[in-house]
Amino acid sequence: MKAIQVTGYGDVDKLQLVELAIPEPGDNEVLIQIKACAINNTEIWMREGAYGTDSKSGWRPEGVHFPRIPGSDIAGRIIKAGKRVDKSMIGKDVVLFPFTSSGQEGTEHISEDMSFIGSEYDGGYAEYVVWPADLCFDMPLADYTESAVFSVSGMTAWHMAEQIQAYSGETIVVTGANGGVGSLNVQIASKVFGAKVIAIIGDLALTERVKELGATHVLSYKSPNLAKDILEVNGGPVDSVLDVVGDALFSTSLQVLKKGGKFCTSGSAGGQHTDLDFRTLYLKHLTLYGSVLGTIEEFKRMLKAISEGKIKPVIDRTFPLEQAQEAQVYFKKSGKLGKIVLLPEE
Repeated sequence: MKAIQVTGYGDVDKLQLVELAIPEPGDNEVLIQIKACAINNTEIWMREGAYGTDSKSGWRPEGVHFPRIPGSDIAGRIIKAGKRVDKSMIGKDVVLFPFTSSGQEGTEHISEDMSFIGSEYDGGYAEYVVWPADLCFDMPLADYTESAVFSVSGMTAWHMAEQIQAYSGETIVVTGANGGVGSLNVQIASKVFGAKVIAIIGDLALTERVKELGATHVLSYKSPNLAKDILEVNGGPVDSVLDVVGDALFSTSLQVLKKGGKFCTSGSAGGQHTDLDFRTLYLKHLTLYGSVLGTIEEFKRMLKAISEGKIKPVIDRTFPLEQAQEAQVYFKKSGKLGKIVLLPEE
């Protein structure tokens, strides 16, 4: 099979196209022919070493073992089943829950042995992948490309909304609202939980498209008076912030939150380190949440909402698998709306 391997920490030249044997499923696994794999910050930061030191970076303390096939947002068809797997699964179109864990129900994502496909296991930048049968779920949509964009970004966005206990009528600021997680934060907060969303993006040319996702107001982070802009359009402080940017908008986020407000972050594309005046935290009674991925039950609730049409795929562009380097470079450019997807069969 064709596959893209990360050969070590570094730039996109560490992504190499190779020919490998098709993997064999274990007793409790299935072999999936990959039809689409969406790109996430996760595999880029893994390659760049952003999750740890130069010598050890990954979801686990020991770091990634190279070479590794990245990719975690996977949709495809089951073509072979292991000895202990019901053979009726063969032929099913599925999306993959993206990690294994021994954590009990509701704590899978925070278990110490949580291991991620594309980091601890070979992932979706390939034509085939093996995965535990019980972590494969029916595709929520009929189209492979559209179904592939939700597993990681969607579950992360869904978990963020549940963490802050989003409710109808509250106001939520969503940063990075044109990105993979951010565009889903807008949809889930507004169309599933009924909140009013103030979306923060860079290029205001995307305003109408972001409003179509459910945003009430769209503002640019380039504004020299962003905090004032947010307070003006909302008529006062906001209830919560769902953030994927990090340092660049952290101070603004805390400034616009009401007393008792909530800040939830799942990314740091705008800076991984920040200054925090603890007086802001305790005098405003703020709650800070760190968030990534989610639980199997949240994953199921998300898939149900997608199948009911409450959440729609937002896709900026597709690339053939062989152009993984170009796709990751494009992924990091500003001005996009939604996900970038690799297609093995193009």
